[in-house]
Amino acid sequence: MARGLPYRELEPNRTLDINRAINDSGANNSKANSPMKSGREERMAADAQQGLADGLAEGLEQVMTRAGWRGMVTGLLRLSGGANMQSWRFEIGGEAFVLRRAPSAEWVANRQLDMAKEAAVIRCARAGGVPAPEVVAELTPEDDLGLGFIMRCVPGSPDPENALSSPPALLGEIATAMAGVHALDPAALPFLPVLEPAAGVEVLAAQFEEAGGDRPPIALGLAWLRANLPPPAPLAVLHGDLRIGNIMVEGGRLSAVLDWELAHLGDVHEDLAFGCMTVWRFGRLDKRGFGLGQIEDLARAYEAAGGTMFDPARFRFWLVYRTVWWALSALSMGKGWRSGADRSLERVVVARRAAEQDLDLLLLLEAEAPEAERARPLPPAPPPPPACAGEPSAAEILTAISEWLAATVKPHMAAGRERFELAVAQNALGIVRRELAGRPSPHDRALCEAILAGRTTLAEPGLLATLRRRALDTLAADMPKYPALSEARRIWESTT
Repeated sequence: MARGLPYRELEPNRTLDINRAINDSGANNSKANSPMKSGREERMAADAQQGLADGLAEGLEQVMTRAGWRGMVTGLLRLSGGANMQSWRFEIGGEAFVLRRAPSAEWVANRQLDMAKEAAVIRCARAGGVPAPEVVAELTPEDDLGLGFIMRCVPGSPDPENALSSPPALLGEIATAMAGVHALDPAALPFLPVLEPAAGVEVLAAQFEEAGGDRPPIALGLAWLRANLPPPAPLAVLHGDLRIGNIMVEGGRLSAVLDWELAHLGDVHEDLAFGCMTVWRFGRLDKRGFGLGQIEDLARAYEAAGGTMFDPARFRFWLVYRTVWWALSALSMGKGWRSGADRSLERVVVARRAAEQDLDLLLLLEAEAPEAERARPLPPAPPPPPACAGEPSAAEILTAISEWLAATVKPHMAAGRERFELAVAQNALGIVRRELAGRPSPHDRALCEAILAGRTTLAEPGLLATLRRRALDTLAADMPKYPALSEARRIWESTT
């Protein structure tokens, strides 16, 4: 399992798991009438799925009876979100609930918080006035359902588009909820680990080395972090993953904060910065405060809700830190796939999202370069491959497979998780197709060693322009729909 933020423990040592990742889909929506399976195969698949659902429903009835609800479980449905955790919605006694379940005990063993501690954090937050789900029951070994807990459903949707189309007042509600999290008593959660900036940066550097130590934008980020360590800050309870996509919004209002598995103790500016990362603003590039307003709006709302006075320098440190963290988190998913810990296709595709953070790190750090380097024209882009006239190329064959999946397989899939996984598969085919057409290598270990040793900086003539070109072309192959790509191309290529 991928590792995340490094921590000093109050109790036994742990590391923070990388628990959430979002995939680019871009599925083809064409239709066709060809059947995907024979009738017998479809019946067998349906019977197996029904058997799984029946066993889960029976176990849930036992758990809910123990918690005080009696009756039959109905409407059991696996929700499509969640790259690691399973979420199942169901109803009993006229009320709706969600089972949050780990995929395996081995997976939980690598998490920073086990399921019981995550449930304890949620209960503490709710008791402290933070809008969090109500945990009504926890699974036990006798339930034979694995590891997890059950929450009462909250109104609303976690869909980023739902949140980002809300009135600007939602940003103030998020800031208020964040201030509430930070006001929780750390003594009530003695098992939470502590993140210290200096130690954290060095563990990130070790993770970079484990990942090959060969992506220059990450090396630039690590060098900048080492040179800009903030002084110690008071420790506060942090959510660790508070961003658009991890909140429930109903009618433009915040109804709940979700996904507490990355909770820890640290500097409040880490939480403030994380939700402002480009990747978590889902294309709202002009609204740097959670995609809903400006950072100044977020800071004012946070302070008005009783939060710590906003410090721009600390905010910038954590913005760079978490961008490096997310880049390494993406790369680590490839390692997890190779090890066999998680052989899902989603892991492989998410690993290619490191190219997004290469671009974002250059955008964050290019101000460190001299003005002459920032104005230097980019090297020319490589020419496109020649059009095929004879036999189909490998890239064309991959295109044909993707079109077949959309036309023949997709119409026979139920909406939700299956279609999401099909979109991931089509995205993977697109990555391979574009790489075959010509993807520059993002790797340069010698340059990274020089950067980390302080021998090379962005003042070196031509370095920034070369890294900009490489980031644009690599990201165009890996994640061409990343919103910041077109904006970076507009800015950087205007100098040519």
